[in-house]
Amino acid sequence: MQVFILAGGYATRLWPLTEKRSKPLLPIAGKPLLTHLVEKIPSNMHVTVSTNSVFEEAFETWIQGLGHPNVHLEIEDTKHEDHKLGALGALGMWLEEKKIQEDVLVLTGDNYLGFDLAEFLKEFDGTNPLLAAHDIGDITKASAFGTVITKNADRVTDVLGFEEKPQNPKTSLVSTGCFVLPRGTIPLTIAHAKRKPDNVGGIFEEFLNNGIHVKAFVFTDPWLDIGSFGSYLAAHRLLVGGKTLLGAQSQNDAETICNESVSIGERCTIKKSTLTNCILMNDCIVEDCVLKDCILDDGCVLEGVDLTGKMIRAGTRLAIS
Repeated sequence: MQVFILAGGYATRLWPLTEKRSKPLLPIAGKPLLTHLVEKIPSNMHVTVSTNSVFEEAFETWIQGLGHPNVHLEIEDTKHEDHKLGALGALGMWLEEKKIQEDVLVLTGDNYLGFDLAEFLKEFDGTNPLLAAHDIGDITKASAFGTVITKNADRVTDVLGFEEKPQNPKTSLVSTGCFVLPRGTIPLTIAHAKRKPDNVGGIFEEFLNNGIHVKAFVFTDPWLDIGSFGSYLAAHRLLVGGKTLLGAQSQNDAETICNESVSIGERCTIKKSTLTNCILMNDCIVEDCVLKDCILDDGCVLEGVDLTGKMIRAGTRLAIS
């Protein structure tokens, strides 16, 4: 089985953090989100990460640091949002150009999956497409997602249909960026990707329309789609777990207080400050500040400021005398 990870988006909703950085490379609990995902994949599987040419160098650097011999890049020759192939388009092109004739595990690089991927793969029967459906536990919250209507409440069950962000959801099961394409469905996937390249989830409706049975693997473990400031901080809180993580060559002085979940990158200096549920990336200097629910990108210098719920652009200097 091959693995294909979609990581080609431009993530404009998370600017300025993703202005020059791919969303899957955002750090969470001391390492990129994509690293958390790759570490869940069985080590013997060949992994292709699909991204665009804007972030090619950053992904090359990430792979070098990862030290995983089975992870490789597929570069989409696009530099702007309006030129991208679309998620399903990128998958279809790879399947066709590489002449893939194996089952394929498809993952989206901006998702955090709390379940064991090996357990998920055990449920794949080799014939029917299998998708991971998260039970969000609250039917009213499901309206913000694409929902999966299933035959019954079993751990693995037949999929009957889908609804895209329904006003009145019929289920609390939501679709996630994790599924297996059996090799027999690859020709149909390639053909559908050429017609509708933007909607990767739409391939399952195409399967159902063509009489192909689709299975759902239902899980209640944590799942997060890192698409906004709030979901990024939620993933941070989940993975840091109420601790303070201090990167290499970083230091806090005795007058600094860290509350809840705090992640500090490399070569940072924190003095006389209070940090509550914050992410500081590399090379930041913070002195005499009170920061809550804030994210500071690389190289920020803050002195004497009180901020809540802010994302600070790389290289920003803020000081109140």
